[in-house]
Amino acid sequence: MGVPSFYRWLVNKYPKIVSDAAASADPPEIDNLYLDMNGLIHPCFHPDDDPFPPTTVDDVFRRIHDYVDSLFDIVKPRKLLFMAIDGVAPRAKMNQQRSRRFRSAKDSQRAEEVEDKLRKQFEAEGRVVLPKQESEILDSNVITPGTEFMHLLSENLRSYVKRRLREDPAWGNIKVILSDDKALGEGEHKIMSFIRAQRASSEYDPNTRHCLYGLDADLIMLALATHEAHFSILREEVLPLNGELRNGNFGRALVDSVKEQPLSRESASSQESRWQASKRKPYQFLNVSVLREYLSLDMEIPGFDKFEFDQERAIDDFIFICFFAGNDFLPHIPSLSLHEGCIDLMIDVYKKEFQNFGGYLVNMEKIADTNGGYIKLSRVERFILAVGAYEEEIFSKRADIREKKLRRMLAEHRDAQEEEQNCLDEGTSSEILAMHDISRIDKLKISAPAEDADTVMENTKQLKQKVKDVIKRESDMFKDGLCADKLKLGNPGWRQRYYKEKFYTDTQIEMESTRKSVVAEYGKGLCWVLLYYFSEVPSFTWLVYTFFHMADSLFKIVSELRLRFRFFPYHYGPFASDFRGLSRVKVKFQKGFPFKPFDQLMGVLPPSSSHALPEAYKGLMVDGESKIIDLYPIEFKMDVDGKRFLWQGICILPFIDEERLLVETKKVENELKDEEKIRNEETHHRLFLRHSSELRLELSSCRVRMSSEKIKGPVAIHSHIKGIEGTLHVTSDQIERDDDEKSDICIFYEIPRCFKFVPRLLEGVNLPEKTVCREDLAEIVLWHEHRGHGVWRNQTPHYQKSDVASQSEGRGFCIGRGRTFVPQENSCHDHGNIGRQQPAGSFRRDDHDRSTSSYRQSDSNFRQCRGDPANTDWRVRNPSGNIGAGNLGGQRQYANQPFVANAGRGQGGQRQSSHMTRPFVPSGGLGHGGQVQRTSQPFLRNGGRGQERCRGWWPRNIDQ
Repeated sequence: MGVPSFYRWLVNKYPKIVSDAAASADPPEIDNLYLDMNGLIHPCFHPDDDPFPPTTVDDVFRRIHDYVDSLFDIVKPRKLLFMAIDGVAPRAKMNQQRSRRFRSAKDSQRAEEVEDKLRKQFEAEGRVVLPKQESEILDSNVITPGTEFMHLLSENLRSYVKRRLREDPAWGNIKVILSDDKALGEGEHKIMSFIRAQRASSEYDPNTRHCLYGLDADLIMLALATHEAHFSILREEVLPLNGELRNGNFGRALVDSVKEQPLSRESASSQESRWQASKRKPYQFLNVSVLREYLSLDMEIPGFDKFEFDQERAIDDFIFICFFAGNDFLPHIPSLSLHEGCIDLMIDVYKKEFQNFGGYLVNMEKIADTNGGYIKLSRVERFILAVGAYEEEIFSKRADIREKKLRRMLAEHRDAQEEEQNCLDEGTSSEILAMHDISRIDKLKISAPAEDADTVMENTKQLKQKVKDVIKRESDMFKDGLCADKLKLGNPGWRQRYYKEKFYTDTQIEMESTRKSVVAEYGKGLCWVLLYYFSEVPSFTWLVYTFFHMADSLFKIVSELRLRFRFFPYHYGPFASDFRGLSRVKVKFQKGFPFKPFDQLMGVLPPSSSHALPEAYKGLMVDGESKIIDLYPIEFKMDVDGKRFLWQGICILPFIDEERLLVETKKVENELKDEEKIRNEETHHRLFLRHSSELRLELSSCRVRMSSEKIKGPVAIHSHIKGIEGTLHVTSDQIERDDDEKSDICIFYEIPRCFKFVPRLLEGVNLPEKTVCREDLAEIVLWHEHRGHGVWRNQTPHYQKSDVASQSEGRGFCIGRGRTFVPQENSCHDHGNIGRQQPAGSFRRDDHDRSTSSYRQSDSNFRQCRGDPANTDWRVRNPSGNIGAGNLGGQRQYANQPFVANAGRGQGGQRQSSHMTRPFVPSGGLGHGGQVQRTSQPFLRNGGRGQERCRGWWPRNIDQ
């Protein structure tokens, strides 16, 4: 997962790193394509934008085949395709996997309850929907190494690769490596191990062009860590919906395919048609070489000799400081949030304090140093403490924003009740009767037989969407007034409250002791994560020897303490200002042994997913007499203190006691069936080739050796296949099967482990032409120093064009560079950059004034400012939303109301009622001190209390 929202932040900050990709266009020449398979298995298993997901394993497999085919067609690799599925992860990763799967099980249960309730409601209204479909794949937690689903997927992909090698000419000249769930390690890290091993070969071409597909943010860090000059990342463009759904329908292909089918169940062909339509989505290439250019400029130290600046080490430091913003192994630091520009802050501190803390933070050329020479913890301590110096300001601004939001929420609730009462007071009895008649007519329409397939499909679509809306609304605790904040970070005593609430410390001595322990464990975790990203798993169990060095004026005491922790043993991280003493911690990792697949299943699955376990293991998880039943709670606490959304909460689950777990699983391991024992074993990667005379010579010589020496077990031979450095494991059965020279070859392959990693560009590399200059870097404004109410300057807003009759782009009546929309027959003010308040009857345009427009009513100049005074149909619209787009916070739009996206309750605007004809502006209403809006009042964003009561109530400049 990596850093949440990191990709979006990176693209906003460095826009030239992305380019569009399309299967029809000529893509850049790519030698090797790597697929992080879990990034495409999940959307094929449970697609977010498809209300009719697949119901059988075969459906999922077909979608995965189509997905791989589409990626292959876009990239067109020339030499290698590497397909990597997640295998057993390191012990440190399992805590995050466990939390995610327990949360997923709870969310699925709630979604099921909501859907059942809504189905009854639809039935009462006479709205026919498709019945619930029986499905083989209801639980996405089966996408975990060791399950029967993953075993079937591995077998299916092997058949798929062989079929493509035989039948598709585009596959004929490439090598394919399939690393399934029984090959140890996470998919993306298996890919990186392969790339690093090939770079160490004397035959490696430094101009090899790599392309990696995946959605995780940490793929960007991993790509940077390879120090390859020609590397790109392929991923879907971030869009709310695909093209078919964006227009409000599922596409005619879907409806037409359903018309001829029974309403109880879709056919395979119908699902295939829908999937083919939905998978047409735009892709983007993220060019890592362009990102390297940006970073070399952005990380450059002011006043530092350009010849002494080491770009490669600066990039390694960038990767390392991003670990503080978030990773899969350590909890985040409370004061550092990507939405608040924490990486900008850390880069700024890094450059200002570089020479004060002594230079680069990490040195990956010493990665093999067992004494920790690859990281300078003394420098890291000074760096992070310098970042911590801003915590008071960050927490103070957060508290101010939170207080304003709470006041706005209370005011909106009060005014909503007032307007509802006004509606009742102003509405006549005839109007009310008319409304009741409309309601009765609608009910009659609804209760009519709905046997038309289009109607049923539309009702089912609305049902699925309503389930999502209910879940989304329930997750927003801010709107419901459930958002508590016990810590009150920013108020005096926040540090003591934090340690008392999160670590249960009562005294200052306990707090200090806990702080030291948390910092020591966090420092150990940073070292572990750094090695994991740049080399390999330093320790499967995260078991280390930790040395605390303490000295006084008389003598030096060195004490050695062996810790039993296999992971970071806390649910929360320290403050940035708490890292005092980090430099005194030295670590040495012990390699240890990985879990077996079934042991990992026991470590990460919730009780509701026990069906994915072998029969012999189920009782350990669900039987009340089990000795480890306490590790699998049905109910657990979600810590949402200070959070707005439920999904931001922290699952407070008991950490898996490794020793207790393995003792119990060892007792039942002998009860496994033969096919289950196969699923519980570790295997190597599989290498597929269509034709290879050089490999057949190797197999021929191996046959002679195995026959003469009477060897029955597998034989390891060093690979001499061009572009593939490693070891092949051959069996006698393998030799017999591959005796036919026309047959394809499938053989076990092992990536080399002993090689020297070079964290630099290799000799002989041809660097691409530079495309970035210093002027391309945006001016940085740190979040805690930004005091305005507009768009934060470091995050460039994206605008979407819209088909309207008439429009004029300017800076008036909208957020930032907004647009004012009017019907074609009416006039529109030209660029609403009207300056500050002018005397009545005057008009002036001031281009440099970037604030919202200021208007005063004037008989002589009115047409210059606003257009036709009789026009009441003009609409002001936010450029990023559609009219009446309730999903962005806007209220429902009535027939005679102009509307603005993100208005209503979304950003402080008042609620619109059916009798009102006023336009709405984002953040109007009571937002930021604005006046209360009444029936005939248009209102200005951030209007303050500078309004005057004049004819027409024209808005004034926000600064007045």
